Amino acid sequence: MIRAMTDDYGYPHRHLLGIEGKHPWEIKALLDLADHYVEQSRSGSKKTEELRGRTIVNLFFENSTRTRTSFELAAQRLGADVINMGVSTSSVSKGETLIDTAVTLNAMHLDALVVRHGDSGAVQLLSEKVNCAVINAGDGSHEHPTQALLDALTIRRRKGHLDNLLVAICGDVLHSRVARSNIHLLNAMGARVRVIAPKTLLPTGIEELGVEAFTDMRQGLKDVDIVMMLRVQNERMTGSYIPSIREFFHFFGLDREKLALAKPDALIMHPGPMNRGVEIDSDVADDFERSVIREQVEMGVAVRMAVLDTLIRNAPNFAEGAA
Repeated sequence: MIRAMTDDYGYPHRHLLGIEGKHPWEIKALLDLADHYVEQSRSGSKKTEELRGRTIVNLFFENSTRTRTSFELAAQRLGADVINMGVSTSSVSKGETLIDTAVTLNAMHLDALVVRHGDSGAVQLLSEKVNCAVINAGDGSHEHPTQALLDALTIRRRKGHLDNLLVAICGDVLHSRVARSNIHLLNAMGARVRVIAPKTLLPTGIEELGVEAFTDMRQGLKDVDIVMMLRVQNERMTGSYIPSIREFFHFFGLDREKLALAKPDALIMHPGPMNRGVEIDSDVADDFERSVIREQVEMGVAVRMAVLDTLIRNAPNFAEGAA
């Protein structure tokens, strides 16, 4: 019954490269299946044999222990074989092109490839060169679809719904693939989205994505249901985007004073890893009642189980060389 959820909704996609363009029923199908995996894990029945005999490769061109570990654990709980490719020690670092890598991986007859890459569009390119299912674990400043799904699942389990919620996404919006995926998902599911950042960290034309843009944190947080903080991505900044960390926290870091402007039951979120004292004050991050940051980690495993299960179960048997 549960495993038929995504089939019943007719999930038609071979890959998960982004949230943009996904229909509400496709998103709901994945969230419903992930919900099942949350309950299953909490009941003590953590492992299944749904993907026994299947092979999944984590190919990370950027470091991300949290995301890679979450995908690895999800695959293992489904009974799949998992391979983590260390790109820094592979032939890629010796001059092999992305297409060469795709050809090599294709010859291994994988069932799914989980990819993180520093360039927007790189995961799309790989998906066009391999036979297996491809899941985007973050590409450049483009998208991070499973993060948006786990955020949505966290919110839905706490609030009971997504529609008509007012969500504020705050911080380094310019460089954030998390922000883009969340904007697409929340808009699709009927939520209202605000983005809050200094002008230097707001993308040009961000309002065209269907959001309200604020450069005043206090104004933007007024009466919101969800406060979603973003990590300041210094590694993607080639110039001076903020005067100083201290000044950024003063104006755009989440503390008790600013949080008081949101609704009394507003949830606090962060995709991690957190920079305490930069994007968020420790007292707020560790708020027992309102912070759902730890829950997001738990939801991440369940969401990735749902995505792997759906894509691989609905896919041809690539081990037999299907195109």
